[in-house]
Amino acid sequence: MDGTTAISDNLEALKRVLAGLVSMARLAGAVTSPLRGGRREASGSGAENTPTRRSDDRRPPLKGEVKPALTLPRHLRLAILRLLRPAEAAARRLIIAAARGLVMTLPPTRKREAKPATAEPLLRRFGIAVVMSPADLARAAAARRAAAMRAARPRALCLPLFDPPRRFPSQQKRRHVPAHAAPRILFPGVTEPFFLPPPPSPDDPIDATQLGRRLAALATALDDLPGQAKRFARWKARNTRENTSGRPRRISPLRRGRPPGGRLTRFDPSAYRDAAGAQRRNAPRNVREVDEILAHAHALAIYALERPDTS
Repeated sequence: MDGTTAISDNLEALKRVLAGLVSMARLAGAVTSPLRGGRREASGSGAENTPTRRSDDRRPPLKGEVKPALTLPRHLRLAILRLLRPAEAAARRLIIAAARGLVMTLPPTRKREAKPATAEPLLRRFGIAVVMSPADLARAAAARRAAAMRAARPRALCLPLFDPPRRFPSQQKRRHVPAHAAPRILFPGVTEPFFLPPPPSPDDPIDATQLGRRLAALATALDDLPGQAKRFARWKARNTRENTSGRPRRISPLRRGRPPGGRLTRFDPSAYRDAAGAQRRNAPRNVREVDEILAHAHALAIYALERPDTS
């Protein structure tokens, strides 16, 4: 089974889905630009901005207030996430399928010399002064500078190669009562009545900075699928190496059961398509294009993991 054609077809389809998500985010960003400190365009002939009154949309940020670089309405952000989760899972499975047959040779592991144990941390913990040599002071200053440079370095946009772990019922978040539905207990003459905040609106602006990073990471992975396949092959080579650290390792990059965001358990290309490639009338309405891509990519990834190419 050579999945090169299937991988390329699903890759192009996934790029179309990503282009639609990016256009949705950009359109919402243009509409909600006043939420980022921009200026709202006048809508209609009667909408005018008076120079004597400053609106909340054009007010400068308050002291200590940090406005996000991108905000989206709540309903649109959730709609993008419903499509982004299966798209990320499909891209992850296409990377695994593209890495079938790749063999990476890793350099030999370097043996780290064990640092001599000193009583300095224990003495500092009890407040006892410790005299440090000039070499130790220079080494500590260099370590602080290196840590500051690593913290200031921008994070690389990388698509995770592993599915997020499935949460068990004991790990679910505890149920909490929202603020707008909290009970009000009043004691006449002791407490004063207060008003509850309004419930969240679908049009509330939500910070979408992390969502934009996820879209950029997905675009980077789809533009460089061979490089991502080599990245997965390197992880596979490191995973098969002898474990000398004693830390637990992940056996499979995919989690059991249905993939994240997936709706279909299996995929049949000819089930809902005719000879010309058009969708038939008997196709279910709740099946989206990204669902078909994810189901097909999941089958390719399972085949690549169970039957590696050793030729």
